Order: sequence, then structure tokens, then C-alpha cells
Amino acid sequence: MRRRCFDSCRLCSDALFRAARKARQTFLCSNIPVPLKDALTSAIDRLTAAEVGSPRMNAELLMMFTLGCDRAYLFAHPERKLTVEEQARYEAALNQRARGLPAQYITGHQEFWGLDFIVSPAVLIPRPETEHLIETVLRLHEASNDGNPASLPPPLPRIVDVGTGSGCIAVALAKEFSPAEIHATDNSSAALEVARANAARHQLENHIQFHESDLLQNVEASSFDFVVSNPPYVGESEADEVQLEVRKFEPRNAVFAGPTGVEVIERLIPQAHAALKPGGWLVIEISGTIADRVKHVLAGWERVHITNDLQGIPRVAAAKKS
Repeated sequence: MRRRCFDSCRLCSDALFRAARKARQTFLCSNIPVPLKDALTSAIDRLTAAEVGSPRMNAELLMMFTLGCDRAYLFAHPERKLTVEEQARYEAALNQRARGLPAQYITGHQEFWGLDFIVSPAVLIPRPETEHLIETVLRLHEASNDGNPASLPPPLPRIVDVGTGSGCIAVALAKEFSPAEIHATDNSSAALEVARANAARHQLENHIQFHESDLLQNVEASSFDFVVSNPPYVGESEADEVQLEVRKFEPRNAVFAGPTGVEVIERLIPQAHAALKPGGWLVIEISGTIADRVKHVLAGWERVHITNDLQGIPRVAAAKKS
């Protein structure tokens, strides 16, 4: 029996939507020059259908990457025609994003602390929340000058960044404390290659020493003013709560610490105690899920405190070696 159909039925509505979307997408699949505005509209529809978060932002970001321009250019030149080659590059980028690959891995870049960093699937993508680590180190270092004559700045600190990944923390701290001696460790040679490239592009390769090491195993004892780290701190039991693209594409050993999320931190804390000078500080990124357990593991340290991020979530744990 033939099913009766009304204009308002779900079946027809979905069919019409798919047809309209397919018609718009032909812009990106033809050899006809496509206006920038139409290409963006088609891309937004496509990313929306693929359930990519913030589809407009992603479509614009990938267009800026394709054209090598800024966002102002997109708004100022909506009728600018894309060449066939530009259409092909944009299409390839959209295909990758639609299947979940983070935009930062497609473009190869991510901003952190006002600096541009190279990123690849070998490293965790730098996130704004991690900037709280830098803020905490700056605040603690400034406080260390209390009681000294105002004309005498505190001596430059000696810092080690554990699990450096892209090198974003080490580079940001090297910028802030130039020409302080900064060390950075990682157990991944591929990650260290990215970190070295970022140090070089910011002209800091002579100020950061990189070490292939499991945490602080190959680091001199009692020699640092700060041990800083954004370690893996997500528990395997929380895997379903982590964004799919993070689980699927970012390096797993940089995200997950073990069953509970504190396994790496539990190994790091005694190594940090050994690496720090008396009065030195351990500053690590955490999550609200493990904040209480981290405090417990830090029993015996002085001035243990937790700093929340802008969303009120515990984000940085700091503790002083006696």
C-alpha cells in the first residue's frame, strides 16, 4: 500500500533538507569558482550535519587556513571567488573535520599565552585552562620577593616543565622569565621534536633544555625553584565523559593517567620533591574530580592550595617544599 504523504511529515522534511544541503554542497565539488560566502554557508551546513561543535567557527577557521587570511578578510570579501585549488583544499580540510579530527591538527597551529604554537597528533592540544599554570608560577615568583628591597628584583627561577608535549608551558615561561634557565621533559621523542620546533620558532632554543625522560628520572636533584606540569589526570573510568575527538585523536597517554586519574601525579610528587630546592614549588594542573585526592597525596608539603579556573573548577594545585 502506498503511504500517504503530507508536506509537514517528517519523512518529506528530512528529504527536502538533504536535497537542499546536497545542492549547496555541489559548490565545493564543482570546477566552477564559488563565492566565499556560499562556500562558508555550505561548510556550516555540512559541519552541522556531522554534529561538529561550533560549526560556524570551524568553517571560518578552516577557510582562514585555506586562504591564509584572517577573519576580517572573510567578512570584507564575501564575493571573493575560490579557485578550484582552494576549493579542493577547503574540501579536504572539511572532510577531516567532519570525521572528528580537531581543527588544530588540520591547521597545525594553536594559540597559547598569546603565542602561536605548532601542534600535531603527537602532542596534546594546548588549552586556555592551562594558562592558569603560568599565572600561578608568576604570582608565586613575585611573592618570593616580599621583604626584599623594591629595587632588587627576585633572581630568575630555575624551572622544569614535566611532560612538555608541544612545549607551550616551557616556552611561555621562558618568554616571561627570559633569560632564565628552563628545562623540559617528555617520554615521547615525537613530542620533543614538536616542542623543540616551537622553542626555535620563538627564538628560545638556547634558553630551554629538552630531556627525553619519564617524568623527572633524568633530572638533577635539589636544583629547581619550580616543577611545573600538566600531567595526564583523567581516569579510565571517566572515558565516556571525555569528548569523542579527544579520545579518538589526541595522544591517549597525555590524557589518561590510569584507572583513577591520579596515577601519574602520585609518581610525580615524590620525584618533584627530590628535584626541588628547599622552598621550591610544585605547580600542577588537575581537575575537580581528583582535587581532594591530590591534596591527600600532598600531605607533608607546605602551603598546599588549589586554584579554580574561570568556570569555578579546581584547576591548579600548588605546594611548597619545606
